[in-house]
Amino acid sequence: MDAEVGQGSKGAAARLELETFMPYRLNVLATVVSQGLARIYAERYGIGIPEWRVMATLGQFGSLTAKDIGAHSRMHKTKVSRAVAILEERGLVRRRANRQDLREAFLSLTAPGRAIYDDLVPVALTFAASLTEGLTVAERTALDSLIGKLTARGLQLLGDG
Repeated sequence: MDAEVGQGSKGAAARLELETFMPYRLNVLATVVSQGLARIYAERYGIGIPEWRVMATLGQFGSLTAKDIGAHSRMHKTKVSRAVAILEERGLVRRRANRQDLREAFLSLTAPGRAIYDDLVPVALTFAASLTEGLTVAERTALDSLIGKLTARGLQLLGDG
């Protein structure tokens, strides 16, 4: 059944059914997928979703500021800050002052942080591949294209794109 929005007689209240409301469904999907992968790195290394996102971003780009990590991972600055503090305390991330702007620092993975990242990347890639296992190549291509288009449109609606 499709979500009903403003249809029917004049003055009738619009009704929204969460089960068919695309933003809700995308959020449920993202949560389920994120929690499935989170179980793996929580069991192996005792890190949570924000910590993994910081590590994954640093693993991909090398050295970034917390602001850059937040922008790339779409995490709020307080969540990034807490994750960085936890990772620093565990010796997985190091901070280096930005001499051009002393209000911020460059963050990077330490050797132990890099080892965890290197161990988890193949696991994360296998997990991602298993999600689309039942899809054809054409469906995977279409899904990738649609996710890209929806993300771009969402950013436009936010005024970020």
